[in-house]
Amino acid sequence: MQRFVKKIVDLMREEMLFSWQGGPIILLQIENEYGDVEGSYGEKGKEYVKWAAKMATGLGAGVPWVMCKQVDAPEYILDACNGYYCDGFRPNSYKKPVLWTENWDGWYTQWGGRLPHRPVEDLAFAFFGGTNFGRTSGGPNQLTSYDYDAPLDEYVAVDSPQYIKLGPMQEAHVYGKNIHRKGETFTWSGNKSRCSAFLANIDEHNEASVTFFGEVYTLPPWSVSILPDCKNTVYNTAKVGAQTSIKTTELSLPLFNKCFCTSTITKTFLIILWYMTRVYVYDDDISFWEENSVEPALTIDSMRDLVHIFINGKLIGSVFGRWVKVDQPLQLMQGYNDIVLLSETIGLQNFGAFLEKDGAGFKGQIKLTGFRNGDINLTDSLWTYQVGLKGEFLKIYNVAENETAGWTDLTLDAIPSTFSWYKTYFDAPVGMDPVALDFRSMGKGQAWVNGHHIGRYWTLVAPKDGCQSSCNYRGAYHSDKCTTNCGKPTQIWYHVPRSWLQSTNNLLVIFEETGGNPFEISIKPYSTHIICGQVSESHYPPLRMWFHPNFVKGKISASDMIPEIHFHCDDGHKISSIEFASYGTPEGSCQKFSKGNCHAPNSLSVVSQACEGRNSCSVRISNAVFGGDPCHGTVKTLAVEARCVPSSNIGVGQFGFAGEVLCGWWCRGGAHDEGDRVTKGKGWSGIEGCCRGWWWFAVVANR
Repeated sequence: MQRFVKKIVDLMREEMLFSWQGGPIILLQIENEYGDVEGSYGEKGKEYVKWAAKMATGLGAGVPWVMCKQVDAPEYILDACNGYYCDGFRPNSYKKPVLWTENWDGWYTQWGGRLPHRPVEDLAFAFFGGTNFGRTSGGPNQLTSYDYDAPLDEYVAVDSPQYIKLGPMQEAHVYGKNIHRKGETFTWSGNKSRCSAFLANIDEHNEASVTFFGEVYTLPPWSVSILPDCKNTVYNTAKVGAQTSIKTTELSLPLFNKCFCTSTITKTFLIILWYMTRVYVYDDDISFWEENSVEPALTIDSMRDLVHIFINGKLIGSVFGRWVKVDQPLQLMQGYNDIVLLSETIGLQNFGAFLEKDGAGFKGQIKLTGFRNGDINLTDSLWTYQVGLKGEFLKIYNVAENETAGWTDLTLDAIPSTFSWYKTYFDAPVGMDPVALDFRSMGKGQAWVNGHHIGRYWTLVAPKDGCQSSCNYRGAYHSDKCTTNCGKPTQIWYHVPRSWLQSTNNLLVIFEETGGNPFEISIKPYSTHIICGQVSESHYPPLRMWFHPNFVKGKISASDMIPEIHFHCDDGHKISSIEFASYGTPEGSCQKFSKGNCHAPNSLSVVSQACEGRNSCSVRISNAVFGGDPCHGTVKTLAVEARCVPSSNIGVGQFGFAGEVLCGWWCRGGAHDEGDRVTKGKGWSGIEGCCRGWWWFAVVANR
């Protein structure tokens, strides 16, 4: 470890990257959250902390060192907070600054799990989510998608509620910064003209009134108000008028351009380890099972992460879990029986004490039970081992090497096959929207596009229960507090960067383990089609109003400024229609809005006139805008649902479809005939010949 850390520090110094050299590095970290596991190592854990700190500071980096979540960090090492909340954090010495090094704005998602979400009202931000391409997913069992509720998701969408909330927060801080441009510190008393304040209410249930500089401020439960001038509230975390964006993939394109094929690579092909042995079954055992109505079984004391069990070349069962017992019934025949166990690791453990000892695969004994003369212990039997994925070794996923696999056509009526390679070709969707592959028809495996490994896929379904119908942002967040997607596959969309694609003839290669229908895979532009918002009269006006010359000069007051609702489609898209609008007391939520007892009749026309045909728009929340007060003495809210379509598609039918799409090759009756072109104005109902494609299938024998 010392050699490694020294190597990194020396490289940084040689490249002139430290701040004292004119570079960007102002801080270095040694260890991460070791305090969470330190107790597992007893006194040696404490000694290690001291050793690591002394070793790091002795390398002469010339910048401070930090340890995160390390309450016993030595005096000369900064200790910092990692967590969902760090407002109450205090370092272990008054000489050290308060640092928040990891802001947990979301949580990980695992295959077969519910999707955790953190309410935007309770959220500070990591800035950018991402995709774990290849086998870079953490572990075990984590998805390729790694958004973590960040403002920019893995598709770089800029219309998430988190992103929209982030803008006003930054503006509020900039406004405060302008007040402090001479370098004064934050203060709660003294010269009010050079002061900024954050007022917090951590009560989960009740609002609070705070008297500050003689003014009374009402804070909603579990919220923070920003007063950049210690007078006017410009932002409150509970009053987030952020747009809700519903991502859909309505314009899906079947992968019909070329034939689906399958390759002749079979057996020995995963990232995994094959265990192979052979047992002899006597006639007496067969008779014993028949006379006593029992069946033999294979048992494994403990297994992690996944095992596929084959008897005589046939897959008979699979078990998934973290150190779970395996008990698989068997159908054995008289004579020799080949037993093959395929052990697969789905991401290694990356946290916790003694993680290097956790590993994966099998622990304990492997037995055959139910035999006439008792159990057969296979643990110490003669096993043959093979490692690896032959198709990967041959690189049949690459554009240059894929023809070496000996592909054959896959027919539409083919029975879904396990442990098979498939390939096809597809054209990139028109436009610049992010792109995703829809794998909901598949089982489990891996996929490559033009030689790039997009990662593992798995349609493992989340539990049917445990999701919340609504989520209250109030109160401390935890990963099970606000979950969705119960009873559905954890992940079906897989990100394909546009930079990996060419306009036509993109190679898709799939390795499928458990069986699935590749003909149902589709390539989809990923964009926002539905946007919603709700803003009331009690919300604060947009931050830009605080910079308005009339406010700066004192010609208008804060009470003269009016809140607004804002909408924004993806770049290259426009608002085609307003599906719902009600100014008054609307009820429900996005895609489930309904009119309340109070409703301004011209709500729809006002919003339609302001927004339709535009990429973005805003509407003021004012009685004057809607022709009068529809219900005196009641706080009014404007709720809106709008639809976004590509800019060129407005007015071209319900699919928002314009221009033409070349169906390419379609395969009715097994013939490779060129399909019709779908021209402008023609709906999807006219593309019957383009709904199926061809796949090639490959089986490469082991040698």
